[in-house]
Amino acid sequence: MRDGSVPFLEMKGITKRFPGVLALNNVDLCVYPGQVLALVGENGAGKSTLMKVLSGVHRMDAGEIRINGKPVQVTGPLAAQQMGISIIYQELSVLNNVNIAENIFVGREKKNGIFVDRKAQHAEARALLDRVGLNIDTNTRAGRLSTAQKQMVEVAKALSFNAKMIIMDEPTSSLTKKEIDFLFGLIHKLRSEGVSIIYISHRTEEFEQVGDRLNVLRDGQYIGTLEREEFEIDRIVNMM
Repeated sequence: MRDGSVPFLEMKGITKRFPGVLALNNVDLCVYPGQVLALVGENGAGKSTLMKVLSGVHRMDAGEIRINGKPVQVTGPLAAQQMGISIIYQELSVLNNVNIAENIFVGREKKNGIFVDRKAQHAEARALLDRVGLNIDTNTRAGRLSTAQKQMVEVAKALSFNAKMIIMDEPTSSLTKKEIDFLFGLIHKLRSEGVSIIYISHRTEEFEQVGDRLNVLRDGQYIGTLEREEFEIDRIVNMM
């Protein structure tokens, strides 16, 4: 808890049922501006379902979501993006057959009248790539990029929506050590700019490097929250 500050996101009592399955049972989550929250739990703990509720993919059956202290209804992915929430899935959604600028603005191209304003689109894409530290031509076809570079394009795309929170689902699973270090540097930079991060990973050794707080889920239930000074691998594993 941060004295005197309002969380960017609060999820209270989130419950989600599927036929024959109680996927989430009264789950709580809280993230402050410029904070990295590690969300942990074994497979089937409910992490992905909770994030799909937050990002508008699933509708919750019970509970409340607040953004900056105000109750909101996340009716779909577009509504989540308009509230400043973006998610980068483990399976990246980059389109390999178009260039970087086109990937960032796909479906919402910059227009000058009825025509795409490619100059403006590339200029804005360049500024976004500079922000995430990716020094590559915006005309580059995405199929030529490494997994790490594609991930940076996804982050740039999230920032193009003026994201206040970015959810990263297992972001290091296909990265080299050097690429992981670069990603962690970007996470620290975004945090310093006031962007909140929800960081999902099975790699417990990563939490101390990027996390400010840690939420544990088990069997669809909220188990507890640890502050950074409480991070102990054995304790986290036992909670999981």
